[in-house]
Amino acid sequence: MSKGTQTKEMILERCAQLFSKRGYFGSSLADIMHETGLEKGGIYNHFDSKEQLALESFDYAFSMLDQRMRLMLEGKKHAGERLYAILFYFQSLVEEPLIVGGCPILNTAIEADDAQPALRERALHAMDILRSTIERIVAKGIQRQELRPELDAAACATLFIATLEGAVMLSKLYQDTVHMQRAVTHLRWYIDTEMRI
Repeated sequence: MSKGTQTKEMILERCAQLFSKRGYFGSSLADIMHETGLEKGGIYNHFDSKEQLALESFDYAFSMLDQRMRLMLEGKKHAGERLYAILFYFQSLVEEPLIVGGCPILNTAIEADDAQPALRERALHAMDILRSTIERIVAKGIQRQELRPELDAAACATLFIATLEGAVMLSKLYQDTVHMQRAVTHLRWYIDTEMRI
């Protein structure tokens, strides 16, 4: 890896953490310089604008989360096991965060809203990936007769994401993982009693 590539990677890594803690709009150029130890020119040597840095930092954060989810799903075949893995993935965001400040998808979706359409699109795309992963698990579980045939895969994805992202927010706000633990306990009950055959 070249020195330039290493520097760019370091900027993304540190800015992903900074933006997750302070937000894209709450992080000034001075904050970015302090976090990276670089001057303005050193940063803009790798990124055309703060917006480009924000977009690439979000992509960096999401790729880390996506990699963790893939590892947690690896080797799990039954739909119930795969849904459990989704629960434990979200629990890990609270108990062993890769990125400080909660879930980057949730944070970005709230912050970007209509003010930053490119960033909002990134968050929407990341959420689409998460939703489609859960929908696919449920649909395959129905097809394999592991889950009840009357289940609506899209509704299940909404329920899981709303519950788990809400639990991330509550756990972060109250600095207490009990909120995530309650959500996981409830969704485990839901999987075992309402979803499995």
